[in-house]
Amino acid sequence: MKKAEPITIAGTIIQPGERKTLNIPVAAMITNNEIGLTVRVIHGRKPGPVLLVSAAIHGDEINGVEIIRRLLKLKQLGQLVGTLIVVPIVNIHGFLDHNRYLPDGRDLNRSFPGSPKGSLAARLANTFLTEIVSHADFAIDLHTGARHRSNLPQIRFDPDSEPCERMAKAFGLPIILHSSPKEGTFRKSAEALGIPVILYEAGEALRFDEVCIRAGKNGIVNVMRHLGMIRRAARKTEQESTVALNSMWIRSPASGILRTLIPLGARTTVGSVIAIVADPLGESEIEVCASCEGVVIGRVNLPLVHEGEALFHIARFSENAGDIVDQVESFTDDLDIVTVLEPPVDPELAPIAN
Repeated sequence: MKKAEPITIAGTIIQPGERKTLNIPVAAMITNNEIGLTVRVIHGRKPGPVLLVSAAIHGDEINGVEIIRRLLKLKQLGQLVGTLIVVPIVNIHGFLDHNRYLPDGRDLNRSFPGSPKGSLAARLANTFLTEIVSHADFAIDLHTGARHRSNLPQIRFDPDSEPCERMAKAFGLPIILHSSPKEGTFRKSAEALGIPVILYEAGEALRFDEVCIRAGKNGIVNVMRHLGMIRRAARKTEQESTVALNSMWIRSPASGILRTLIPLGARTTVGSVIAIVADPLGESEIEVCASCEGVVIGRVNLPLVHEGEALFHIARFSENAGDIVDQVESFTDDLDIVTVLEPPVDPELAPIAN
């Protein structure tokens, strides 16, 4: 097979078969200490796709950082076809501050494509897009729910993009959602460059969730297999994915203390009671009822809520939601290692020995 050509990223040449860690400067901290984007590049000996995996565009969404750490330990990367570029922490300022946003108060994921002479958010977005993203053929962006909000593992993809749909289904989650990219987002700017991007949503900000982490790592591996970057597993059973027709939020009918009655992944039916909102003395208790049949893919965790606050995110499907709930439960059970001190390791994905 033809040998891969060297690749140049941010002025650094990476030869075929080489692994390099780059540090790309961005705006310094107020202490005048330099700060930069840490990028790991694994350039295979054989030519193939260039896949970018990024995390922590929102600085407090840390599950993806751990997903990337585990991804880089995989033995199969030694036989990589193509190139893997990973950026575990895009919003380094927010990550250090445990904050979703940048110090200028802006949302980095609403600041693309950015500008080299704009705000801090604009400069960081521009650097990330021009120095790193522009080299990719495909991308996976890792996210979680916001603070005090958890998301069931799910993929969001542009329904108008066939490459995005193929990657979304290859990822191997029970539920995937149509989600057109919004102006100012990384997805929108990357797709304008012809780079298909899927978005992985799972877990809660500032919390590690083992099931979400394992699902994310396994999903990236599945996409790499789909792209021909690593060999396919023998006799591997593929997870069937169901595309949600749409989704909606159930909002609080009153202010008070919330008692949730159903978990993530549960089924809702029209009129079913899914939570209770009460005053501190319990003199007033108001039922929260589902307005549709579907599956809970997101929910608030903080029990103190105000009237109108979004409580439950419900995905709606054309088929029986009960069947999808069964798929979700089976998928989660396979990844749940609460009672196991050390998770079982797929021999093909065993970590590199020290």
